[in-house]
Amino acid sequence: MKRALWLIALLWPALAAAQHGARPDINAPFLVDPDVTRWKKNLENEGREVYAKRNEILAAAGVKPGMAVADVGAGTGLFTMMFAQAVKPGGRVYAVDISQAFIEHIRETAKAQGLDNVTGIVNGAADTKLPEASVELVYLCDTYHHFEHPQEVLASIRRALRPGGRMVVIDFEKIPGETHTQRIDHVRLDKGAAIKEIEAAGFRFLEEKKLLRENYFVVFLRP
Repeated sequence: MKRALWLIALLWPALAAAQHGARPDINAPFLVDPDVTRWKKNLENEGREVYAKRNEILAAAGVKPGMAVADVGAGTGLFTMMFAQAVKPGGRVYAVDISQAFIEHIRETAKAQGLDNVTGIVNGAADTKLPEASVELVYLCDTYHHFEHPQEVLASIRRALRPGGRMVVIDFEKIPGETHTQRIDHVRLDKGAAIKEIEAAGFRFLEEKKLLRENYFVVFLRP
């Protein structure tokens, strides 16, 4: 009995995280007039792994001309703009973010770059607001750990993906003894738990791409 209680106590933080999603204040910095210039410097610099490896990530994601792609958690639009170039001609990119300021910045950047195939969407905490069966690929980069309502958001992603569509999830590794303590506290689930949670939402795990060190890169199929 004591051993069972000890195991429950040990596993409870992970179980609670999986059930309840990210803490409610995790997205607060993006909701009230964020400094887009500062965030752009933070997100788009060579010291950030996914920025340094952006071209390799683009190739591994399998974005092709004519595709419809959703960049969920688009931030300042780094990958949105790369996708928008890659899907030409005939493709479309939906930039989805909880921050109105980020989406306005993305719209302005797309216009300045002459890209007319970018649609900006300000999403809610429990819904991407993507149209049903609108995309072939959903891309999440350092975004999954920000989901306050993962089951609901995953359901909205599944609705938006056409049958046979893929979802790419890139997120921070969470490895005790290796991952920085601050990131351990910030990231809700480790890779294995995240995969299980996503599979439980109706996705099928396809593969892991060994491209990154600080982040994992996993791909799912929408049956």
